[in-house]
This record gives sequence, structure tokens and C-alpha cells, in this order.
Amino acid sequence: MFVLGIDPGLTRCGYGLVGVDPDKPGRYQARSAGVIETNRASSTPERLAVLHAELVALVDELSPSALAVERVFFQTNVRTAISVAQAAGVALMVAVEAGLEVVEYTANEVKLAITGVGNASKADMQQMVATLTGFAGPLDPPDVADAMALAICHLLTAPTRRALAKATGARR
Repeated sequence: MFVLGIDPGLTRCGYGLVGVDPDKPGRYQARSAGVIETNRASSTPERLAVLHAELVALVDELSPSALAVERVFFQTNVRTAISVAQAAGVALMVAVEAGLEVVEYTANEVKLAITGVGNASKADMQQMVATLTGFAGPLDPPDVADAMALAICHLLTAPTRRALAKATGARR
């Protein structure tokens, strides 16, 4: 199972395709990672269209089993929150169109799953994602580390989520 993590953003949208490393328990394989950038001079609808096309191409190329997106939970800057929510909406739409399992996690949920601390710093997250995936140093830019962390978070929590759904008869 490979999960495509998406750290949504209108200017910079991080992505990372991660799966469990079958040869190394507790380690993860990063198959692809990067950042989709849109032109700041373009209109918001044009930028969302570019993001949509790029995400569709990624899903087609990488064939993930699931897509994990950061849920916008809290932002101090309203303008940033709106553009991040718009980008997240595009990612959610692409996942549904592709028939993928789609899940959302808040930043605190991801930090807690990856580091054990819900308010971990960006540097701590970058270093822990690098450690879990076997990279020599912290992943840069942070958008890539955040996207990979989302994918790892889902890989870590999916079995528990499924067991809970099965036990309670709920559908997630």
C-alpha cells in the first residue's frame, strides 16, 4: 500500500508517495516527492486549474492506494487559510474522482503520530520523517516533509481506524 500525502497550498503544494518498507520494520519507502508550484501572477481559478491538472497527472502516474490531505484546522492568517482550503478541496476532489480512499488529518494529528508530540516543530518533523524514510538529513523544503508525514501518519493509523470501524460497524 502506497499513500500519497498532500500538503495543500496554492503557491506551493507538497506531495509525497510513501509505503511501508517490507524489509525494514518501522521504516518507510519514499517513492516520489516534490512540490507543485503555481504562478503567483495568475488568477486563483487558473492556479487551481493548474493544481488540479498536476494532481490528476500525479495520481495517474503514481497509482496510490489512498490520498492523505492536511485538514485546515486553524490558521491565524485568513487569506492563507482560504487558499490552503481551496487547494485542499482540489486534492480531495482529485482523490474522489480517482476512486481513492481519502483521509484528512490535522497538523496536530500528524505531529502526534510522527513524533509523539502534538506541537512538534517543523525541524523536528523534518528530521523524524527523514529518519523514518532513511534519508541522511532533514527533508527540504518543509512542504515535502509535511506531505510525506501525512502519508506516514495514514500508514500508521489506518489499521487502527479500520479495526475500529469494523468493531463498531461504522464506515469511514
